[in-house]
Amino acid sequence: MRFEHIIEINSPQVGLQTVVPTFSREQLWNGLMIRVKAPQRFPMGPERVDWTEPEPGVFQRTLHFGQHVFRDVVLTSPHSRLQFTPEAHGDTTPVQLTMTIEEPQAGRMVLRFVYEPLGELSQEEAYYNEYRHNAWLHNDRDMVRTLRQWLTDEGL
Repeated sequence: MRFEHIIEINSPQVGLQTVVPTFSREQLWNGLMIRVKAPQRFPMGPERVDWTEPEPGVFQRTLHFGQHVFRDVVLTSPHSRLQFTPEAHGDTTPVQLTMTIEEPQAGRMVLRFVYEPLGELSQEEAYYNEYRHNAWLHNDRDMVRTLRQWLTDEGL
């Protein structure tokens, strides 16, 4: 099970820039780093996160959702790519998320999201794939919507 989708960040279409704020790569990257260092600021984020950066571009995080605690490692390639690799938790197969900033043409920027399991899915997990895919897509859209709001309100 590999799930992939793209969300358009900037479009060269005339007039769209007046409706949707245009990001520089730097602004988008700054927003994505908030997702790494302060994910509690996003809808459906954890209550808190503890993180360390044992080496440049590598973040070890502990995310607290009430009494549930999850750990992951985030590898960053500045202004280009983030890879979230969770530790195994219970009986659930960990799913790695990779976000890549792409510029397929001048004036156009997209975020590519790729979700890949780090092992074999159980029959139950496979059964719920469509629900998981919808939840991930909704969450990623909410993240981009939040970044757009911050860009408009505060500047990133």
